Parts: sequence; structure tokens; C-alpha cells
Amino acid sequence: MSGIQKYSSIEQAIGLYQSGNNKRTNKDQTGKSFQSVLDQVSSLTFSKHASERLEQRDISLSDEQSKRLEDGVDKAEKKGIKDSLVLMDSLAFIVNVPSHTVITALDSDESKDKAFTNIDGAVIV
Repeated sequence: MSGIQKYSSIEQAIGLYQSGNNKRTNKDQTGKSFQSVLDQVSSLTFSKHASERLEQRDISLSDEQSKRLEDGVDKAEKKGIKDSLVLMDSLAFIVNVPSHTVITALDSDESKDKAFTNIDGAVIV
């Protein structure tokens, strides 16, 4: 009977089994995908369009600005806003609140004389 392993819980057995499959499934020992772990680190994601706009417009967010943007989205969510304009410093962000996804980003030059449509609320942080 030396070939039989004993486990104290089903979770331990599953964790051991999954750890051998990490390279194929991109899951950690808890069964979470790499993307879900990344999503837990930051509550916001940036759409491909928003990422391109940030790069094109040479906009980079400091850690403090990222935190303020996340706080603004949290405020919008508490107010029941679905699509929000978040104004911060000289930047404007359109955010889909339920998915915590930044749709686009504009700097002060581009947001002047613009009309923002398809939003149902705004937050200033």
C-alpha cells in the first residue's frame, strides 16, 4: 500500500493534481486563471481602444492617479451609473462601470468643446 497517497481534504488532492497541469491550463493551484488573478490586482481594465488612445496621446497614469480613477468608478457604481465620464486633473475617461472597463481617454486639449454622449453620469475626482 505504499503506492497510495493519503490526502486530508479533497482540496489538497485537487491542488496537487492541478499543480501538475499549470503549464497547460494557465491556472494556479487554486484553479484561478491568470487573467482572473490580474483582474484582482486592479479593479479596472482598459479596452484595446483606450490603451491605444493612452499610448497615442502620451498619457501615463501615476499610481495615485490610477487609484483616484478606481475611486471615481467606485463612486459611479454606488450611484448606479452605467456609463460614466470621469474627470481627473486634465484628463477625461469614459468608463463602462458594470464591467470596470475604461472605454477611452482624452487629454484636456481633446476634451475641449466636445460633447460626451452615451453616458448617464459624471464623476469628478
